[in-house]
Amino acid sequence: MSRLSVFFYVQHLLGIGHLARASRIASALRARGMAVTLVTGGLPVAGFPGADVDHVALPPVSVGDGSFSGLMDDQGNPATPAYLDQRRDLLLEAFDRLRPDIVVTEAFPFGRRQMRFELLPLVRAIEARKPRPLLVASIRDILQRSSKPGRNEETVDLVLAHFDRVLVHGDPAFAALEDSFPLASQIAQKVSYTGLVCPPRPVPSPERFDMVVSAGGGAVGAVLVRAAIEAARLRPDLARCCVITGPNLPQADYDSLAAAAPASVVLCRFRTDFAALLASCRLSVSQAGYNTVADILQAGCRALLVPFASDGETEQTDRARRLEQAGRVIMLAESDLAKPETAGAAMADAIGRALALPLDASRQPAATDGANRSAEILENLARGRHTAITG
Repeated sequence: MSRLSVFFYVQHLLGIGHLARASRIASALRARGMAVTLVTGGLPVAGFPGADVDHVALPPVSVGDGSFSGLMDDQGNPATPAYLDQRRDLLLEAFDRLRPDIVVTEAFPFGRRQMRFELLPLVRAIEARKPRPLLVASIRDILQRSSKPGRNEETVDLVLAHFDRVLVHGDPAFAALEDSFPLASQIAQKVSYTGLVCPPRPVPSPERFDMVVSAGGGAVGAVLVRAAIEAARLRPDLARCCVITGPNLPQADYDSLAAAAPASVVLCRFRTDFAALLASCRLSVSQAGYNTVADILQAGCRALLVPFASDGETEQTDRARRLEQAGRVIMLAESDLAKPETAGAAMADAIGRALALPLDASRQPAATDGANRSAEILENLARGRHTAITG
């Protein structure tokens, strides 16, 4: 059988977690000898995808806030129908040109409904291609719970009609798909768990901080960062703190935080050595996004998680609560930081509880080799299908 080719679609809208996870899986596929093209549709992020992966960049779209309503173009204006049509056409042209053996859609059809204008035409193109490539959904360990009638049923219908496999990048011993997707039993025959998609264990940085604060992409992290800076002022035992705001924090918010930061705080937008900093710090303070949690688990540091919970978001709270129940982290609700006059004190108290956590870095709450396992499953799926066809 010739070299397998994979067409991997990922759309990041607010943070960069989807892109980071997909990039790790793409690199693992490449390491197994497969040709991989990562198709991205978000604003450019330095370092993603990796240099070892071919890349098709669609005209980018993003969302303006955590509500995920309304797509914005590369200039920050509402995306026009013509702009979206151009994306769709470029996506279909890339699929037609590359003729992949496997197509992977990150999040869809369990999420990224905003992108149906281009993904449903892609699904139709896949069904029309002879021979038909495999179609696989790639989803995180815990999904956003949907309260909209018919939404889960629509997802099941799409999976059963068009998808050959659903890769769940988690461990059922930590979080099973049915915990956040109530109709999981209807697609159980198509589900494979991969474990968490984590980076390699980092080498500790020679630069040491008592506390490393991070806000993911930064678009919705200003409240967490501001509370952490105030907590650093209230806790003199935190002699040196690194606060990473994220590249998407508005400049006005960054300037305000910089003016308020005490001398003990080093403020920056991004650190390429983030994982190494976690491995050498006393405490990580962050939201509870998938990739941040993966970094924390691999670094083996104590952690305080403040899950993003605005606009009905449930996924990060579910993940943080499970980790707290496992004794791995302390969780602080985002609502506890809602009042600026008390947010710093609430954060300082939670920091004290997190620093007191017993820590056994060798005990993980979930399997962590998800990138390699994902690549193995996809390769076996494609080669098994080839054997069945050729006999």
